[in-house]
Amino acid sequence: MQNEPQSIFMQLPKISVITPSFNQADFLERTLCSVLDQGYPNLEYIVIDGGSTDGSVDVIRRYADRLTYWVSEKDSGQSEAINKGLMRATGEWVAWQNSDDIFYPGTFSQLADRVSRQPVAGLIIGDMSMIDVHDQILRDIKYVRPTYKAMLAEGMVLTNQAAFWRRELHQQLGYLREDLHFGFDFEWFLRILESGVRAEHVRGMWGGLRMHQSTKTAQSQSDFTREYASILAGRGLPGWRKRLYQLRRLSLMVADGEWAYVTRGLRNRLWQT
Repeated sequence: MQNEPQSIFMQLPKISVITPSFNQADFLERTLCSVLDQGYPNLEYIVIDGGSTDGSVDVIRRYADRLTYWVSEKDSGQSEAINKGLMRATGEWVAWQNSDDIFYPGTFSQLADRVSRQPVAGLIIGDMSMIDVHDQILRDIKYVRPTYKAMLAEGMVLTNQAAFWRRELHQQLGYLREDLHFGFDFEWFLRILESGVRAEHVRGMWGGLRMHQSTKTAQSQSDFTREYASILAGRGLPGWRKRLYQLRRLSLMVADGEWAYVTRGLRNRLWQT
């Protein structure tokens, strides 16, 4: 009986989470706690701060004894910070969570459960919600099993706030493109799915994407559009194929029993036209 907790620990896959941080002191503590308070025993947590001047480093120091590694030094941006963390990671499964976003309770244990039942999977995603500065849910976003063609057709059919992948994929596919500052996540997940890796979707709210005035999405939409266009150059799909993938997504959601979600989405779309 004395060896039972250690045995359970060894059976759980090691998860490495990287948080790239830069001047998000208002939200950073909630991000850190959303990872550390998962209660997951086989966790490696790495925080890479880009030289914040707003008190973020003080926040990190308060949790330093619970972090595997942290540093605060100037970098070229978010993609370089994430790569620094990924290169230090030793977990079987890796992810990054931005310094203003959160994981929901139970996410890591749900991931471990799916890993045990689908050992050939290389990418596993959950659902996510958009939240405000007070953590209140603005909108829930549900996904289906992502594919390369679905991503070409519909864009971000998954999100880093609720996605984990096998660390060994970096040995095969490389790391995030540091020349991209707005679409690096889109390019990375597109690269994973293009490689043919087995992707899985878990029904469950895993991550929260925080909406506030200082996000890159709010401030730099034209830059996002430009980088996405460069990533998709020469890989576009005709309109009819895009509609087929939209129908695929709706059909899979209906099959999963998400009638209310699909109906609400169709109703909102009708109101907008």
